[in-house]
Amino acid sequence: MNLLAIDCSASLCAACVYDVQANRELGRSVLDLGKGHAEQLMSMVGDALKNAGSAFPDLGAVAVSVGPGSFTGVRVGVSAARGFALALKIPAIGVTTLEALAAEARDKFGTRNVLSALDGGRGEIQAAVYDGLGGTLYAPAVMTLSQAAELATEFSPVLAGTAAKLIADAVPSHAFDTGPLGATADIAIYARVAAKKGADDKPAPVYLREPDAKPQAGFILPRSGS
Repeated sequence: MNLLAIDCSASLCAACVYDVQANRELGRSVLDLGKGHAEQLMSMVGDALKNAGSAFPDLGAVAVSVGPGSFTGVRVGVSAARGFALALKIPAIGVTTLEALAAEARDKFGTRNVLSALDGGRGEIQAAVYDGLGGTLYAPAVMTLSQAAELATEFSPVLAGTAAKLIADAVPSHAFDTGPLGATADIAIYARVAAKKGADDKPAPVYLREPDAKPQAGFILPRSGS
């Protein structure tokens, strides 16, 4: 079975086609664009299919990064994945950025606990802890740096994600292995994790915190009939 994986959760707009039975990537397309995922995603998917020598009818599932990450990017990716699944009548599978980062860390360091952590700004850390087989030891949550440091002390994990060095510096008494340090994992990691998870019911965005942009109260229009 061929699986299409897409990721718009950070600055990358990425897609790859993955052969689940052979456990290998067939083709990919990745563009570091910052913004504009909605305008580029279909082109990325088309290029990934072309590079894989595949087509939409060959797909048996679609996987997508559900965040945490960019509010707009996550929404674009999830909407596209659900659209593909509906049109092609195939399963859609959601993979969080945190579990993908943990899987990438295990590729480098083996079956170790991993604390995946993203710097959410405003003093917030978005983090989760996974065991050496990918099981969840501490579910994804928003926390302070000191709380993340406590988790690092408790589980003695590999640290992954954009907040990894912040957490390592907050616990100078412990020497942590770190990596990967980006805001998202390689697109093939999402495909591989999704292949192991199997089908979700409808992937939904995982935001963990409220968006920065909120409507100004003075400009909110009254509801009809109110």
